[in-house]
Amino acid sequence: MAGKSKVIVINEKDNVATAIVPLKAGSTVSVETQGRTERIKLLSTIAMGHKFAVQEIAKGVDVIKYGEPIGQTTAPISRGEHVHVHNVVSHRGRKGGA
Repeated sequence: MAGKSKVIVINEKDNVATAIVPLKAGSTVSVETQGRTERIKLLSTIAMGHKFAVQEIAKGVDVIKYGEPIGQTTAPISRGEHVHVHNVVSHRGRKGGA
């Protein structure tokens, strides 16, 4: 897959990237965001279609994807860490319960 992107950042405001192939913990990926390319070492295995943080995200902060808040962190998330239901609560689809 040399020369092809393995991740996508949808909007320059996003603080997460989405894996377009499965990615292994410990690997380093190139992420194009805000007009520059950064290399990020993954702290977690990231399944295809799942997100990881492109910057440190504090507890209680919005997760931004598509340039819009999609959820709020329930724990601090390190750069390169998986962003999913174990550390984020969605802004959409919540029904009365926790």
